Amino acid sequence: MDKIIIEGGVKLKGEVDISGSKNAVLPIMAAALLTEEESIIENVPSLWDVHTMVKLLRSLGAKAILEEGILKIKPGNHLKPLAPYRLVKTMRASVCVLGPLLARLGEAEVSLPGGCAIGPRPIDLHLKGLEALNADINIQHGYVKIKTKKKLRGSEIYLGGAYGSSVLATDNVMMAATLSHGKTVIENAACEPEVVDLARFLKKMGAKIEGEGSPRIEIEGVRKLRGVNYRVIPDRIEAGTFMFAAAITGGDILIRRMEPGHLNAVIDKLHQAGVRIDKFKNTVHVRKNGRLKPIDITTLPYPAFPTDLQAQAMALMSVTPGISIVTEKIYPNRFMHVPELGRMGAKIILEGPSAIVHGVKKLSGAPVMASDLRASAALVLAGLVAEGATEVQRVYHLDRGYENLEQKLTSLGAKIRREKE
Repeated sequence: MDKIIIEGGVKLKGEVDISGSKNAVLPIMAAALLTEEESIIENVPSLWDVHTMVKLLRSLGAKAILEEGILKIKPGNHLKPLAPYRLVKTMRASVCVLGPLLARLGEAEVSLPGGCAIGPRPIDLHLKGLEALNADINIQHGYVKIKTKKKLRGSEIYLGGAYGSSVLATDNVMMAATLSHGKTVIENAACEPEVVDLARFLKKMGAKIEGEGSPRIEIEGVRKLRGVNYRVIPDRIEAGTFMFAAAITGGDILIRRMEPGHLNAVIDKLHQAGVRIDKFKNTVHVRKNGRLKPIDITTLPYPAFPTDLQAQAMALMSVTPGISIVTEKIYPNRFMHVPELGRMGAKIILEGPSAIVHGVKKLSGAPVMASDLRASAALVLAGLVAEGATEVQRVYHLDRGYENLEQKLTSLGAKIRREKE
């Protein structure tokens, strides 16, 4: 197991390129199963989750090869319906194969994804949506077994949940509906850019979809889809993480190959915090603009402030003078980074779904433990500004969602290295 060691106190400066979106490419990889023809996907990041999905596709009988950011997937005509626990347990997005397998084969048997460090994320909305498309569902021995009664049939589906719309449930239902008979309407659909990217991929394959990016998506089923070439959007969460890295170190970073429009809520909050951000077509220039100011943040579904940048924002607020309040409305348990930041000297009090952050003058390097992907990023950011050395353990979480993070930070001047435990 690896750990990352950071010597803090360096202002990051330079230019950095953003990799392809993890949360966009995983459902797109699953969607490639909807045709027997080969699809070629570009701008694919080399991440643990991507490699896990490659293994899953191969276990289903598809050919999948990833080389230098280009992924070739050829499902062929001999797919298997079983997605085993040994792969699904390591990555929640594996559940995205439910819809494509059901549409292609008329059946699917997919392991339940299990627990998660940031709290329970049940797949009830996935099952509700697929059942509305005329599927029978049976849960036995930790597996979801799903079959079409005769043929998938379009329907009006409301995907409302306890914490709002669901990205992966929207993805699953949209993919299954592309090969259904008739028209499907998804109400309260997720509006995230990753959902839009999947819809664009499906439309290029020949699907008839309207309304992506809005709470109402309409899909008219077609008989067949084709293989295509497609380029995945940049990772907005990685871009946001580097924006917070510039802010917390008082640095000056040009972040390239990104979509500024995907981060309007984040850019607005950083402006309020006293950070200067200049936007260009596919680039933002981020630099500190005087003294940092406290802000209040509430995470909500897109286009509001994303839950996947909550921990990174809290790292910044921990060294911002004054009192900031961070309220988590998506995953109420997503505060496992708080005690670890506390080990570094942060003053954070939890009250229900909110964290009250009293900014301190400085953080102190310390051994800390990463609990999940975004918590790992927050601890790295804290280490960049802390006095002395910070050891972040369990960094395999980082490898799930950030491509070459240490190399990119090193290119900006950070003193960071990876070692074996």
